[in-house]
Amino acid sequence: MNDGWQILKIGGIPLKVHPSWFVILLLATSAFAQHYGLNTKIAVPVVWQWGLGFATALLLFVSVLLHELGHSFVAMAQGVKVRSITLFLLGGVASVERECSTAMGALRVAAAGPAVSLVLGFALMANVHNAAHLAPVLGDMVAQLGSLNLVLGLFNLLPGLPLDGGLIVKALVWQVSGSQRRGIEVANACGRVLALLAMGLGTLLLVRGAGLSGAWLILLGWFGLGAARNQYQLLTLQTILKELRVREAAGRRYRVFDVKDSLRQLSQLRIGEAKDLGQGDWLLVCDQGRWKGVIDDEPLQQLPVQRWDTDRIGDHLKPLSSLASISENAPLWQAVQQLEESKATRLLVLSAAGLPCGTLERPELGAVVLAKLGLKLPTPLMEMARRQNTYPLGLGLPQVVRTMVATGDVGGIDAS
Repeated sequence: MNDGWQILKIGGIPLKVHPSWFVILLLATSAFAQHYGLNTKIAVPVVWQWGLGFATALLLFVSVLLHELGHSFVAMAQGVKVRSITLFLLGGVASVERECSTAMGALRVAAAGPAVSLVLGFALMANVHNAAHLAPVLGDMVAQLGSLNLVLGLFNLLPGLPLDGGLIVKALVWQVSGSQRRGIEVANACGRVLALLAMGLGTLLLVRGAGLSGAWLILLGWFGLGAARNQYQLLTLQTILKELRVREAAGRRYRVFDVKDSLRQLSQLRIGEAKDLGQGDWLLVCDQGRWKGVIDDEPLQQLPVQRWDTDRIGDHLKPLSSLASISENAPLWQAVQQLEESKATRLLVLSAAGLPCGTLERPELGAVVLAKLGLKLPTPLMEMARRQNTYPLGLGLPQVVRTMVATGDVGGIDAS
């Protein structure tokens, strides 16, 4: 979840607030204010009840932030870049660039958040008496925050994705089996069971009149099912990127010129392409059936128009090796990796003999992956992706591949 407003940076990590966070802040403030109003030991005016409720709600989310910072700082120690931490309706989430490259590293990152919450919870509960000695209302606040941090820590240890306990299960299964995929499958199955149980219990509570608690459990279950579905889609994407070959997504965004053709002919071609909002075709050059190189628009930009009729394309060639290239038999994940590492807009696809046989761009690569998922893109969306030279629908293939490479999940299909 990367949406939201950035309010500050902590240790170089952007802290964002999602609009839905204000909803839970209001609900939490109301609940805490009601608690203070019903507590006969600390009679305070209504205004103070709401002020204390707001302060307690904010401190609770500071606890959530500390929980996410625990994950984030351990992830950074493992060499994983943390993009942001976002507070939202259901708590907080840290967005990372990729997963840890080892099972034990993933285990440490997953366990760090609950550890922070439990340590904080026990520390607060141990100081309830001292806080109450200073002021009864302060003791009540510390007790609430302590108990909620313990609940936060223990709840997150439930063994199912997307909870930290699910991530711990994934890491342990990964460590024992040697297969990250198996770890995800086991933790994902546990997560689906927990989500269905939460939704079932929530429905039962709704029927019995516990409206808010029931609705909250149903919301948590729905969120859990969504996370389980996302994990399944991630596994599917990884499989597709390993199974499909470059030739299955390659197009042909190049034209062929002869070394004897004039720069004027190159100019006329570019004029004809002016209506195309995307990048123009590459211009490969042959001489009697043999590939000689590639030409770009630099001669047209640097030479006077008077020379366009006399200068030949063969006089201004660059080697084919100047173009980012990939074998037609390479898996698609390698194409994604090379597109990102080379910052190229497209790749030249080479046959088994090392000769040009096509090109590969992000829109076409993404379209093939989506088609494998059973989704055919409407023409307008595909045209938009071509104009922007991006993966259709914001498909996060680079992040998927970074995770695959970091965890070593780039070999053959894992059948274990």
